[in-house]
Amino acid sequence: MRAVLAQTKVELLLTLRRGESVLLTLVIPVLLLVFFSEVDILPTGVRDPVNFLAPGILALAVMSTAMVGLGIATGFERQYGVLKRLGSTPLGRPALLAAKTAAILAVEVIQVAVLVAVAFSLGWDPGGQAGLAAAAMVLATVSFAGLGLLMAGTLRGEMVLAAANGLYLVLLLLGGMVVPIAKLPGAMQAVARALPAGALSDALHHSLGGGHASGWGYWCVLAGWAVATPLLAAAAFRWE
Repeated sequence: MRAVLAQTKVELLLTLRRGESVLLTLVIPVLLLVFFSEVDILPTGVRDPVNFLAPGILALAVMSTAMVGLGIATGFERQYGVLKRLGSTPLGRPALLAAKTAAILAVEVIQVAVLVAVAFSLGWDPGGQAGLAAAAMVLATVSFAGLGLLMAGTLRGEMVLAAANGLYLVLLLLGGMVVPIAKLPGAMQAVARALPAGALSDALHHSLGGGHASGWGYWCVLAGWAVATPLLAAAAFRWE
């Protein structure tokens, strides 16, 4: 356990020292939240845009950390032989993966604290159940981490960089984070709700009172992705 905690600290420090990682995980979500809350140009369908945007930006933060940040960092570590060397140390591969997971969760705690504080300062009035929101974020973290590790374990670092950022943009547009899924064309709505980003966005909007979400189908989608992506990543992952 002491080794895992020590490696978690290293992983967290490395993440926070990467300028692009801080930009992706903290700066961009905050800027999106502030800008679109103050400039009412999105078809959110609610009186105060921040009440729709806050749950969506929280979903964006989870996606950026668990999929993009983890995937790109792990992809380059694999390409440069870092994973192979760390995996052969007394720390071991299971402990290394546990430390990476713990570091992701720590970054997400920081993200949530910052974004919630900013949202409250903008007049956010959340409702519903925070416990359900937390459960949805945990399932989504597993899902997105699986996607990130699937890319990192099968592609070269440069390809992971391109693929992760491209998928990030697609899920941002289809995930109901800045534009309600209900505003998308009919066929696109079905696709969006079947993706982990759309399911997480619906779950957070429902549990935190952001509107534009009903029912419980998104739990099945999140659970399905949370099971499928780690299994695929584990089966396809190459350590070198």
